[in-house]
Amino acid sequence: SVPKKKGRLVGLGRRSRSVPPFSAPPPFVDPEVLTAQLKEKDDRISLLETQMAAQQAGYEAQKRLNLQMMEMMKRIYLNEVFPNVQDP
Repeated sequence: SVPKKKGRLVGLGRRSRSVPPFSAPPPFVDPEVLTAQLKEKDDRISLLETQMAAQQAGYEAQKRLNLQMMEMMKRIYLNEVFPNVQDP
């Protein structure tokens, strides 16, 4: 089993030498590619914002509907006492 370990270490040594030194210039990034990526990110963000706004509007509509139904129930059942339900 000892020769196997030795072989593995030699392989690691060889691999680490192929890593470029820190002084190497950063890889060239095409500005057009970067711009396209940024636009895609912007589009995804605005889609998420739209979805969140729609969700919020849905919550508010549901809340209004719940209040209207409670008012209607109170009118129908005048003598009943309804608990005050807090919003989640």
